[in-house]
Amino acid sequence: MTEIIGTSPAARPQHRPDEVRVDGVVIPRAAIAREIQNHSAKTPADAWRAAARALVVRELLLAEARRLDIVPQPATHADGTRETDEEATIRALLEREVTVPKADTATCRRYFERNRAAFRSDDLYEVSHILIPAPPADEARRSVARAEAEAVLRVLLTDETAFAEMARAHSACPSREVGGSLGQIGPGQTVPEFETALSAIDPGTVHPQLVATRYGFHIVRVAQRMLGEDLPFEAAEQAIAAHLEVTSWHIAMRQYLSLLAGRADIQGVALEGATTPLVQ
Repeated sequence: MTEIIGTSPAARPQHRPDEVRVDGVVIPRAAIAREIQNHSAKTPADAWRAAARALVVRELLLAEARRLDIVPQPATHADGTRETDEEATIRALLEREVTVPKADTATCRRYFERNRAAFRSDDLYEVSHILIPAPPADEARRSVARAEAEAVLRVLLTDETAFAEMARAHSACPSREVGGSLGQIGPGQTVPEFETALSAIDPGTVHPQLVATRYGFHIVRVAQRMLGEDLPFEAAEQAIAAHLEVTSWHIAMRQYLSLLAGRADIQGVALEGATTPLVQ
């Protein structure tokens, strides 16, 4: 016989082409299926790949911990739950192998000076409005609504004291019950087209133009504008330091995972996009 029994191609174990493996260790499809629930994605295929990458990262870290003879010492969380051995092992590995420098005051101040706009409190507006509703796709209804809104606006430009009365009579917004008042509003509290218009309205006046939004047409009065204030560095330093340290940790983590992945034989999934070992 020219072949030893058991070594023919038919007799050799065949790996499924869709199996996910890390240095020969199979990541079970059932485990990937369970992990999917922790990964939101646009498509099921994207969720599967994200789950598979997460489990590959976990296996890389556990394998490295075994190589370094790291012994898990599970901790108890503040809520009373206890780490699993795997969670404790990965935590100990990362505490040992992935370290980042603390952000000092000079580094924080440089970041502060380069990003001053981010350290300013929001502008606030005390606003009242009257909404004449009209769906955006119904041109006929929008034309009628615009005409009604323009008529209301003409009255108010002559007599602003009638605003509350006109709001109760004409507005489709529940704020009509309080004379159209929306109270104090800031960024993100209204639709963008309404928010953009506020900065162009002189405080203490009814805006001389209608404000068109997806909901219809608004007559808007800004009673008061409270400009945001720059925060002092001392008030922002702690938050800046935390942000810089988290950013540095993610960079270091990507580099560490890249190092481990470069030494491993990974099959069945590409590891690109895996930036964290945290698998729920």
